[in-house]
Amino acid sequence: MPLFMDRHYMKNATRRAIELAHLEDLKIQEKFGVRFITYWFDEARHTTFCLVEAPDVETIRHVHAEAHGDIPHEIINVDAGAVESFLGRLADPIPETEDEGVTPEVDSAFRVIMFTDLKDSTAMTSQLGDSDAMHLLRIHNALARNAIRDNDGREIKHTGDGFMISFTSSDAALACAVAMQEAFAEHRQAHPGDTLHLRIGISSGEPVEEGNDLFGLAVQIAARLCNAASPDSVLVAETVLESCNCAGNFDVEPIREHKLKGIEQSVAAAELRWAQGAA
Repeated sequence: MPLFMDRHYMKNATRRAIELAHLEDLKIQEKFGVRFITYWFDEARHTTFCLVEAPDVETIRHVHAEAHGDIPHEIINVDAGAVESFLGRLADPIPETEDEGVTPEVDSAFRVIMFTDLKDSTAMTSQLGDSDAMHLLRIHNALARNAIRDNDGREIKHTGDGFMISFTSSDAALACAVAMQEAFAEHRQAHPGDTLHLRIGISSGEPVEEGNDLFGLAVQIAARLCNAASPDSVLVAETVLESCNCAGNFDVEPIREHKLKGIEQSVAAAELRWAQGAA
């Protein structure tokens, strides 16, 4: 059966109200031949996302209408592997305690998306040969993955000369970007012949927005910011900076508008400063 994710916008909704609505969906799911798998709730942004196996979009709307009356604003078809990569789970969260009656904390579906790209990776093979180029790519992979692991990132995709990564925290994403650039700078200083230069773009958003693919716009903006970034630099969308809890820990250039290829409206973004003394 197809897998869908829907988006509800409900101002002033509470965690308990959303939990009860989910239970009402579960009570009648067999009647409609659907299976409600799990949900995410973001109180600050007034959004809830349900993951549902159903024959079609209209059936999902009928179930919600009968169960509690809260009809989703958008519904998209999704891939289970992509949902797990971005959001980290395909089931309800596990309670931290086994106490009876205690329900697990439901996380937000808001994610920060990072793209990285290694400068001139295509030219490496022709300039260095297969063996040396592969050696540098392995170094690139190790340095990047160390920073991803240390900052609680989830590797969504390895592009061959870069990564797409998901974070639950804007602070963790920015810390990861700084850690990556510092690691690459330190490596260049220790190995002057290894000219590894990284560019990074970071955006953020919710999984279902106006009928896009899963995290469609956030992914597009992060990829385009990465393309627009200079080697050894990090371009960060304003939405990421606005959601930082520790914004004062990061040094950024003034925000300016960027016209990005394939994005209709300009995107407000800033360059993240980091110590480049070892570059």
